[in-house]
Amino acid sequence: MDKLKISAVSYLNTKPFVYGLQHSDLMGRIDLSLDIPSVCASKLSSSVADIGLIPVAAIADVKDARIISDYCIASSGKVKTVVLLSNVPLNEITVIVLDYQSRTSVQLVRILARDYWKINPVWENGKAGYIERESEPTSAIVVIGDRVFETEKKFTYCYDLGEAWKMHTGFDFVFACWIANKPIDIEFVSAFNKALGNGLHQMGSVIAECEKNYPLYPLNEYFYENISFVFDESKRKGLALFLKLNDEINSKTERLCVTS
Repeated sequence: MDKLKISAVSYLNTKPFVYGLQHSDLMGRIDLSLDIPSVCASKLSSSVADIGLIPVAAIADVKDARIISDYCIASSGKVKTVVLLSNVPLNEITVIVLDYQSRTSVQLVRILARDYWKINPVWENGKAGYIERESEPTSAIVVIGDRVFETEKKFTYCYDLGEAWKMHTGFDFVFACWIANKPIDIEFVSAFNKALGNGLHQMGSVIAECEKNYPLYPLNEYFYENISFVFDESKRKGLALFLKLNDEINSKTERLCVTS
């Protein structure tokens, strides 16, 4: 039997899921790769992978996409690792440079800028090395993942996108879901969810393992307070709202491109 190819996000927030899979009987049945979010999405949409933990903004790119898990990467307030960094207050920001690693963070900051912060900056697409690039005093950058822990120290202001979404909508925010691009055997899905859940139940072991590579990070606070893993009703409602607003943002951008 061919192994199912699974692409999971390589960031710190996915470690409990990876731990659960790697310590399960499924390892003989899967081919697991760790990738940045945009690559996870690309692998799933091109059928290089069968299952992926992908940014929710990329779900529409996956033919026959289906959510197969009761778990996700989300926040119920401050998430810590999806932020807008600036040296000036929000109302003085003129340019926002976007993180190239995840479309969800890009779309989320666009929605917050339009609907919550009420600012209208110039948008720039970041490329590799954009974090270290010298920028204008009124420029801001979107940064996601483990890089935030070190990068935020270089800026005066740090606006947490998970926290801003919660304050704006009242809902939790889902950053990534486990998506399949074809029907998956129900027995496998059950075992898959069990493995993910076991990873969460072994959080002490996950943190002990992570401390080797992240000795200075507040791991207990991050895993227990900032990341929310269960795909519950608040997250489903928050995801539905985000996808609706995401369509609006995309539609408006397309109209602007056509008329410009």
